[in-house]
Amino acid sequence: MHLSSHISESLELLKKNWDVDPILEDFMLGKRTDVTDHAIKVKQVIFHIPYLTGEKKYILWKCYWPDCHNCCERQGRLPLTSDDLITIGKGLKYQKISDFVKNETIIATWMEAGPSGNGVLMTSINLKRKADETEADDGTHIKCRFLNEAGACSMHPNRPGVCYLYPFSTWLENENGKARVHSTYQFTGDCPGFYLADSLEPMKEVLTDYSKSIYEYNMQYTRTTREGYSQASFV
Repeated sequence: MHLSSHISESLELLKKNWDVDPILEDFMLGKRTDVTDHAIKVKQVIFHIPYLTGEKKYILWKCYWPDCHNCCERQGRLPLTSDDLITIGKGLKYQKISDFVKNETIIATWMEAGPSGNGVLMTSINLKRKADETEADDGTHIKCRFLNEAGACSMHPNRPGVCYLYPFSTWLENENGKARVHSTYQFTGDCPGFYLADSLEPMKEVLTDYSKSIYEYNMQYTRTTREGYSQASFV
């Protein structure tokens, strides 16, 4: 299924329980032609916030938990860092990381859009979202087995580092020999938290809080790649 079809399907499900701004719906479906990138540096992270010139509005975000936990109910995959392997393995009472990897994880390979429009082939160890998850389940929407009846993560605070990033995605770019951490939103059609605003002011505290998690995750994932638990190649 094409990406826009996945987003359209997700939006239709979302609209059963939440009001979705028609402007944001058109944006997520790629129907807006007035989108510009507003870059803002917060601590050690450069955030890329969409700005709609026709509306003179920024697209901002806030979390509606505990009323919403779609990010845990419609997971596509859960890549793990080497830090996650240790922390989650201990939390699940494994004495050996190798046993945790064997029983609770799965290898997945997928394509992501690179920061310059090129493709990036990713391979990583992923946490199984269901006990009997297979390679065929990768990229499909699955409710995470660690989501409890109260809508909270039963592993918290030891959940995967990638969970702390949602709804942001992140990447590193080489700028004059120095690695810079960049981040922007994931628009999958599953989250009701996006809204339009005249300025970035309502979200400054959120960006400050997330900058720490995003920077730390990038450093962890870089170590994970060095240690051979994941790899990425431009294609």
